[in-house]
Amino acid sequence: MSDPASLHGGPDALGAAPYDFSTNANACGPCPAALDALRQADRSRYPDPAYTALHARLAAFHGVPAPRIVLAASASEFIHRITALAARGGLRHAVLPAHGYGDYARAAAAWGLARVDAAGLPALHWACEPASPLGTADEALARWALQPARQGDVRVIDRAYAPLRLEGAAAAPPVDAWQLWSPNKALGLTGVRAAYAIAPCEAQAAAVQALAPSWPLGADGVALLQAWTGDAAQAWLAASLATLRAWKAAQVALCASLGWAVLPGSLANFFTARPPVGDLPDVLQALRAQGVKLRDCASFGLPGHVRLGVLAPPAQQALAAAWRQCAA
Repeated sequence: MSDPASLHGGPDALGAAPYDFSTNANACGPCPAALDALRQADRSRYPDPAYTALHARLAAFHGVPAPRIVLAASASEFIHRITALAARGGLRHAVLPAHGYGDYARAAAAWGLARVDAAGLPALHWACEPASPLGTADEALARWALQPARQGDVRVIDRAYAPLRLEGAAAAPPVDAWQLWSPNKALGLTGVRAAYAIAPCEAQAAAVQALAPSWPLGADGVALLQAWTGDAAQAWLAASLATLRAWKAAQVALCASLGWAVLPGSLANFFTARPPVGDLPDVLQALRAQGVKLRDCASFGLPGHVRLGVLAPPAQQALAAAWRQCAA
């Protein structure tokens, strides 16, 4: 059985944690407009297999031609699918963030792509903006802006947390890079799996689309992405960011007051900290027993650190009480 403290983003062997800091979902959610769309979704029949209306809606939202939109069952599904395409195209290397989502590396390993820090040969390149678990700007994007992609390179920007950016504005993505969007986090509805990508050109979109199964999205996924593009959801999201900024400032201050070393530079609704403990897994289990769940960053290459999604003040108070009890 998996250690419940090592899991994140939902129920574990102990059920749903009352105070789950391990997920980066928008703590102001769920978004009412998205919930209403889900209630109205017609689950009695298949969606349009071509998703014609959804492609058009997402294309208009981003100002791109509809054939450049590729739908995916989830961000993870797309990560594995585009990695498969890269491998089939002859790529043998992947350049990944130093600290990043584990599916980049898992997909690369599954398809035989060797992880390298900087490829001398064409490679699959990943960036995440803002990056997880640190919440910082991804340095790869600055390099990409100065270095045009080599023939055969595939570049992908994971924009899962772009809608939850609390500071500054992201730089314009390179025109030769894919953009991967998974708005369920921003809408506070991570249980609905749905994502999409914007391809650099229609030919690349068609190549990735050819690897997709039939109906990658069910009715719920379609409803979520349709709601995402609507004015009501976007207005709700914009209002939620102000709340999250205030909650984040209080949560960072709380962690500092507990003696945790908070890593600087987070631009998003989460941050990373190092609690002053010798055996972090044991402490995380003790906290989880009290209903508080944190994300161990060992899988990100940051042992001894935790990632904390920003939660409301009552959850922060529960974290402080549970920590003090563990430290007593």
